[in-house]
Amino acid sequence: MSTEKTNTPSLHHLIANTIRGLAMDAVQKAESGHPGMPMGMADVAVVLWTQFLKYNPADPHWPDRDRFVLSAGHGSLLLYSLLYLTGYDVSLDDIKQFRQWGSITPGHPENHLTPGVETTTGPLGQGLTNAVGMALAARWLASRFNRPGHEIVNHHTYAIVSDGDLMEGVSHEAFALAGHLDLGKLIVFYDDNHITIDGPTELSYSDDVSQRFAAYGWHTQRINGHDLSAIAPAIRAAQAETERPSLISCRTHIGYGSPNKQDTAAAHGEPLGEEEVRLTKERLGWPVDEKFYVPEEALAAMRQAGAAGAEKQAAWETALKQYEAAHPAPAAEFRQFLAGELPQGWQDHLPTFEPGKSLATRAASGTVLTGLFNHIPNLVGGSADLTGSNKTLPKGVGHLTRDDFSGRYIHFGIREHGMGGILSGMALHGGLRPYGGTFLVFSDYMRPAIRLASLMELPVIYVFTHDSIGLGEDGPTHQPIEHLMSLRAIPHLTLFRPAEATETAVGWRVALENRRGPTALVLTRQNLPTFDRSRYAPAGEAAKGAYVLSDALNPAVILIGTGSEVHIALEAQELLAEKGVAARVVSMPSWELFEAQPAAYRQSVFPEHIRARVSIEAGTPLGWERYTGRDGAIIGLDRFGASAPYEEIYRQLGLTAGAMVDAALRLVNKGI
Repeated sequence: MSTEKTNTPSLHHLIANTIRGLAMDAVQKAESGHPGMPMGMADVAVVLWTQFLKYNPADPHWPDRDRFVLSAGHGSLLLYSLLYLTGYDVSLDDIKQFRQWGSITPGHPENHLTPGVETTTGPLGQGLTNAVGMALAARWLASRFNRPGHEIVNHHTYAIVSDGDLMEGVSHEAFALAGHLDLGKLIVFYDDNHITIDGPTELSYSDDVSQRFAAYGWHTQRINGHDLSAIAPAIRAAQAETERPSLISCRTHIGYGSPNKQDTAAAHGEPLGEEEVRLTKERLGWPVDEKFYVPEEALAAMRQAGAAGAEKQAAWETALKQYEAAHPAPAAEFRQFLAGELPQGWQDHLPTFEPGKSLATRAASGTVLTGLFNHIPNLVGGSADLTGSNKTLPKGVGHLTRDDFSGRYIHFGIREHGMGGILSGMALHGGLRPYGGTFLVFSDYMRPAIRLASLMELPVIYVFTHDSIGLGEDGPTHQPIEHLMSLRAIPHLTLFRPAEATETAVGWRVALENRRGPTALVLTRQNLPTFDRSRYAPAGEAAKGAYVLSDALNPAVILIGTGSEVHIALEAQELLAEKGVAARVVSMPSWELFEAQPAAYRQSVFPEHIRARVSIEAGTPLGWERYTGRDGAIIGLDRFGASAPYEEIYRQLGLTAGAMVDAALRLVNKGI
């Protein structure tokens, strides 16, 4: 669609009112939803999608498309309407099935479900962090691959955020970092409608948002979000600010056009009501007796806008071919990055570890990263201000800064939650394999981002160190107790807690090969002896999630451990042998990987006839019944830790080989 035609007020209002009508009717039919936001932001969205946004409905995954993030995901009908009108594989019938079982138009957008949805949003604050990650990834790829006259990475990231998004603390974390890093191609529209579910925002919110963002280093503007003469110039001004991200505060009216519910909380999160829908349509000059009315002229204009994207993509593909001819090696790498493929032979660079050497698994992880980093050039990550503790900075790696985006190590600052969402955005953008580190106890701060990464099945890698009471003197505030089981409860998240250095290398291999969800590597602060694999089972078996590390002839009991507690199980095995009791030791770094194994394998590790089983893990015992059975014994922690040397804490809290032996003997003596 040409700019001139788009700026015709009558056509613009026809399209915007089409969106408003669809939002009202779909929410009313579902008897559930949020009509007010789509009605209020329709004007801004129509200008963006018809004059500025670069996209192709025929190829939703075109690499150089602009990214559009509806962080205010409760307004999902704004996005669904735009997708339908511009020609994505979203039909009018899909909109009529809003919030229904099996539909591709759920209450909040889901990227794996609906074509054209870039990220799963809804929990406020999450989408905006993803947008920052997308913009970061785009700038990193542009820094690596663009050449003078050949800019194959040249797109913007746009996001619509609400008052609720900006009230959430994670917005401060993500947007402060975006300003610090000068993400100039990030443009955010703030839907400043002054209303939340409870009522006027003044009940709890009096921030000067523009001043706040200016303090972050952003370019800021304020406009009337319903003034056509202001919207397009504001977007052009934001695009011209190449050195700073931009915020456009759009003063809008929630439930725009509703005679009784505009500018009220009633327009936010509930249907307007049949009579109010009728009155609103009447005020907007819309057919009052037609539901899901789409004027042919509006649909044709939006389809024309969508079709124009095919020409832009064709031009980009021609430019990419020219780039390939001029720069064949970078072009091949670019395609490999976008395909999500790892370089051939990367596994050959996994380090080996000396048997018997005492090494914390966090240190082993750092060694693995150093060994792999030069051989997986799109492995990009960092830490939430715990670089030295997390061991996440490989030797010789450059830091990513606002002045040099070629670096591959990101200092996220003390922003765990923001880091989690940004990592997801980097993965969503494509081309990067992101990782980020913090202490396991602080996974609580980033849990919402982990949950959504798992829902989207993003290949993000979390490096969680200081994994238990084994961190010692910092005490119970920093000692995770419930966290292992809490993370295991998240579908699609693979948790891997290695017992020592060689299992840690396997954990990194698992994480990098995992394309079906995030992986959490859970690592120790304290040193652990490296297994002699000539004596024990091969380390590669750890990739199965659980394996027989050390066996005995006709074992009477199975001792199960994870992480640092596997060593305790091995000690208990020796003590039991002295008492004439044969024991099998199972190292179980990952429940999720084990459950994915064939039944025959799982049965071979835990034969049904060996019912005497003892598990040990420095965390809550909740859930271990799955593997010990109801007759087994579980050694864990049903209390918080303490501040002391870690050896003393383990002894005082009963996580010892002696405790395992006593439990095993009780079971065996009972004939279990």
